[in-house]
Amino acid sequence: MGTRGMLTKADLEQLVAAGDIDTVIVAFCDMQGRLTGKRISARLFVEDVADHGAECCNYLLAVDVDMNTVDGYEISSWETGYGDMVMTPDFTTLRLLPWQPGTALVMADLSWTDGKPVIQAPRSILRSQLDRLAERGMGAIAATELEFMVFDDSYRDAWKAGYRSLKPATDYNIDYAMLASTRMEPLLRDIRVGMEGAGLYCEGVKGECNLGQQEIGFRYDDALVVCDNHTIYKNGAKEIADQHGKSLTFMAKFDEREGNSCHIHISFRGDDGSAVFADEDDELGMSAMFRSFVAGQLATLREMTLFYAPNINSYKRYVDGSFAPTAVAWGIDNRTCALRVVGHGHGMRMECRSPGGDVNQYLAVSALIAGGLHGIDQGLELPDALQGNAYTSGAERLPTTMAEAVELLDNSQIAREAFGDDVVDHYLNYARVELKAFNSAVTDWERVRGFERL
Repeated sequence: MGTRGMLTKADLEQLVAAGDIDTVIVAFCDMQGRLTGKRISARLFVEDVADHGAECCNYLLAVDVDMNTVDGYEISSWETGYGDMVMTPDFTTLRLLPWQPGTALVMADLSWTDGKPVIQAPRSILRSQLDRLAERGMGAIAATELEFMVFDDSYRDAWKAGYRSLKPATDYNIDYAMLASTRMEPLLRDIRVGMEGAGLYCEGVKGECNLGQQEIGFRYDDALVVCDNHTIYKNGAKEIADQHGKSLTFMAKFDEREGNSCHIHISFRGDDGSAVFADEDDELGMSAMFRSFVAGQLATLREMTLFYAPNINSYKRYVDGSFAPTAVAWGIDNRTCALRVVGHGHGMRMECRSPGGDVNQYLAVSALIAGGLHGIDQGLELPDALQGNAYTSGAERLPTTMAEAVELLDNSQIAREAFGDDVVDHYLNYARVELKAFNSAVTDWERVRGFERL
């Protein structure tokens, strides 16, 4: 074995033969960003699935968050019979899962039974954008900073309570605080150690502003690796919390306090590893390519917002003065802007602060690549960096509702050219399904305000 926790196919065969591994999870990331797949007998995996893949129903990319079948998807419906997709293991992702005894996991690419890729799958979408980069002799490096809130209630107890009156793991703002965060350390340590044992490079953990809020950071890597790891970490953190009798949420906005963010750092590298975003002769250390890249983000941020904020709840995070962005602006190390430029040399990069903890990271990174390539291909000029407070700058605003984001994406020629109509229309349908469900629901807020007093 090379990197701790990562396995080759030969490693797995030896561990299965020795009886150390009895289960292999074959999984992919669905539209909602969830780890989805099958637990397979390790013996069957080695003897058959490793070479031929495993089937799953194609409705897994055509359901809502409750797994209800819904109308409007070209790839899957009652009329087409809800046939199969094939999960083909990507053995570069094969790893141990230390928090699940005797278990290994491998991420899969999705294809139809005729071998054609399922282009609407999040991993396929990112691969497509990385292929566009590769044609230009470049690759993408990324990191995702994912925040969550911890509660002392178990997931099943939280469900039974309707997620009301939950007990946060801390009582006050614990941003960078050691004492109160230490109460969560048994859980946080198990998550960090577990992820290290699953092949992730954990940098550390810090408290955040909301009650029970934490951020565990991981080392940057190739964009596809980072997005795969993000999926595994997000799912694994919940499983480990469950084992501790606690729960945690990545909701963009759980309450009226600070939301959960997922800032995404991204840069391009040449095929030779060169820092194509850096120029030591530039006043800010930014290459001409990087300037056009950031300009492309400014030009596409609003119309790509659905890929950064994919749920109704996502838009409640965009509050002035909350460290969540509201202005389409860029700045040098300026956390009030949606786009923050930091670093130098090989570390020169852009941080997109728009995504929340509920983001599908494959889609968000794909949108960042597509927006950046638009700026580079068009040679867009970057305006001066915003100085001061972006919240009060008068800059153009991010969409404030999912409905607005849907309209912007629907009319985006840039998105349709980058991703194709099939992909864009697939995710527009996902959003419209969510909007219809939300608009037909009667909430506690409405009952409290209207039961007696209206």
